[in-house]
Amino acid sequence: MPSMADHPVQDENAQGVYRVIEAIRRGESVDPALHPEMESLEGVIDIDAFNLYYSQARALFDVSMAIPKGKVTALIGPSGCGKSTLLRSINRMNDLIAGVRVEGNMSLNGSPIYAPHVDVIGLRKRLGMVFQKPNPFPMSIYENVVYPLRIDGENRKSVLDEACERALRSAAIWDEAKDRLKQSALGMSGGQQQRLCIARAVVADPDVLLLDEPCSALDPIATLRIEELIQEIAERYTVLIVTHNMQQAMRVSDYTAFMYLGRLVEYGPTSGIFRRPILTETEEYVTGRFG
Repeated sequence: MPSMADHPVQDENAQGVYRVIEAIRRGESVDPALHPEMESLEGVIDIDAFNLYYSQARALFDVSMAIPKGKVTALIGPSGCGKSTLLRSINRMNDLIAGVRVEGNMSLNGSPIYAPHVDVIGLRKRLGMVFQKPNPFPMSIYENVVYPLRIDGENRKSVLDEACERALRSAAIWDEAKDRLKQSALGMSGGQQQRLCIARAVVADPDVLLLDEPCSALDPIATLRIEELIQEIAERYTVLIVTHNMQQAMRVSDYTAFMYLGRLVEYGPTSGIFRRPILTETEEYVTGRFG
């Protein structure tokens, strides 16, 4: 991955002119500004020169970054910057879109994600996914949680019972759900449904939890509960979250990556991105003066 010494454009940018962003808008290749702390981190997900195309339209440009193991990493940037596209590339959800093709490499714990022999279903079992809007299945709370185990062939009641309780406790919703496990999940509030979806995502003990703007459809109180939950879950899982909320990124993440028009612009510890960014553009974006 490129080092900070390779970025002459950054020194020019210090005068306050959006040189990096303007170069990106012109379609020029610009190396990301990487904080020194990123060079020695162990990555559970490693992304190397990754490109994604929707037919002829290019959505991601030579993205290279490592997602640190056992930490929360936030992807931020304006709408359409590619952050959700990158997130969905990790569990290959973009495969479902006609005309999508990729270049470059991604790996999960050293195993390639896009190699021809990869079992995509098996890959997705290692990557829990939670979407913007809660999407509980039209079945009971219990069956929602254990569904990933059932489709994997597990039918032993004792195993399913234990896994259901463990996952609901992990998602901080056991006390609210334990007396209504046989009731429909559709009767839960939006915040409860989202925590239920998190329980379903972690029941199979994934390597990484992918969160695509998990609070965008929730009220402030439910959002606070989800943020508290993310911090608790991060003690056991690697978390990668897409968020448009700068305060949320500050509160929940250890590392933050700023993206713009399909490119990684700056990547570092969250404290550095928000308090000591390398680029003027990053400072302007996180403080609400740009983007």
